[in-house]
Formats: sequence, structure tokens, C-alpha cells
Amino acid sequence: VNVSVGGAEERNMMTGLHTVADIFCVGSGSIVGWKYETAHEKTQKKEGKFVLERFKVSGPNGSNYWVSQEAHLGGSDGDD
Repeated sequence: VNVSVGGAEERNMMTGLHTVADIFCVGSGSIVGWKYETAHEKTQKKEGKFVLERFKVSGPNGSNYWVSQEAHLGGSDGDD
């Protein structure tokens, strides 16, 4: 809801070659992460997942959000 998706491009990531698209904050227009479109390695199940870069995400007053140590930092669904 609060992001827009840019054009897809192939990037060589640490886990192999992936087709990804940058995601942008709709308020500021800045890049806040990326979306995995396609994983070229069959063992990678990242298609459709979003990655937010924590240092690029700010709270409503401009301060950085804080994620507690107890927070689940895994996937967005039950793939685990």
C-alpha cells in the first residue's frame, strides 16, 4: 500500500541470480528495498517476497524505527 514497484532487472545476489524490482516509498519516492520477481535457482523460494532495508525506513517523525530482538525477522509467510 505504501510502496510502488519499479521495473524488473536481473541482479547477481549472494544467493544467486534473481530478477528483482526496486520498491519505492510513495511519500518520499526513495528506494526502501526490493521485490524478488524470479529466482533462477530452483532451490530459492523468494518469488513475490519483499525486502526492506531497515536503515532506509523512517518513522512518521523522521526517526528510525526500532525492531526488538524478539521480533520475527523471517519470511512473510509459512515457508519456514
